[in-house]
Amino acid sequence: MSHVNTTQSGKKRLTTSAMIASIAAEGQATRAAPFGHALAALADQRPDIVGLSADLSKYTDLHIFAKAHPDRFYQMGMAEQLLMSAAAGMAREGCVPFATTYAVFASRRAYDFICMAIAEENLNVKIVCGLPGLTTGYGPSHQATDDLAIFRAMPNLMIVDPCDALEIEQAVPAIAEHQGPVYMRLLRGNVPLVLDEYGYTFELGKAKTLRTGRDVLIISTGLMTMRSLEAAAQLQKDGVDVAVLHVPTIKPLDEQAILSEARKSGRLVITAENHSIIGGLGEAVAGLLLRNGVTPTFRQIALPDAFLDAGALPTLHDRYGISTEAVCAQIKSWM
Repeated sequence: MSHVNTTQSGKKRLTTSAMIASIAAEGQATRAAPFGHALAALADQRPDIVGLSADLSKYTDLHIFAKAHPDRFYQMGMAEQLLMSAAAGMAREGCVPFATTYAVFASRRAYDFICMAIAEENLNVKIVCGLPGLTTGYGPSHQATDDLAIFRAMPNLMIVDPCDALEIEQAVPAIAEHQGPVYMRLLRGNVPLVLDEYGYTFELGKAKTLRTGRDVLIISTGLMTMRSLEAAAQLQKDGVDVAVLHVPTIKPLDEQAILSEARKSGRLVITAENHSIIGGLGEAVAGLLLRNGVTPTFRQIALPDAFLDAGALPTLHDRYGISTEAVCAQIKSWM
């Protein structure tokens, strides 16, 4: 849902309601429900795949899978602990469960059940969660701004943060093939299509350089790779040459790729993530660089260590520094 507001200066601006909204810009290419369609297609070939939801199948796009494979869809109700425990049991019986809910509910409400029932036993459960970071205007109850920090310390758990629809489509079969638990942040609904312009192919555990540049290196993940690419294009007009290294797998990090790029001299190194400045990609990269004696000028673009406001997503992204314009302004201030 969207509408046009007029500012005091008379400038018109497209805003969205606080409802779950697409992060796509007006006119941007999108694909509808890439996760649901990819999982349904994969399940056509793999009878071991099952889907579970905690009363949120429509809002994690799992309803696409449920319609295609109703005999393999399980509605667990508003009980995330039960959702994760049931997924663990199904994995023990040889299934490959895709358990879906909101990221806040998995990371905060069901943490102990994921840790004890799934991760400690290294079970083959794929936890796919909507509304990561600041992708809803509902406020702190639904904004998973701390999920990476919460899950990064959990042994055995792989963490994936896709950028766009193409990457989600490619990540689904990849995480299904991986033996062990995976947590994947999910962009749902009408998801932007970005990486097709770069000839991109997702590889689990691999970071990839999407753009080269002599002045700035942005190490980004999730939707912030889209923002970083947009910012790089804008900054190029001002003579600032920006490289973008996309890191879709947060754990384990592609240490070799990150160190190789960060060792190139003369560049400001910035991490960009749709997550709290505490405990996410930025601190993971900072620790990696310091442990290896790589010490470029280093900055972070991330959400603040705070409970964020509710409201329209474009307004919130501007306010908290993750819109394209805010990223450009921040980088210019550091140059």
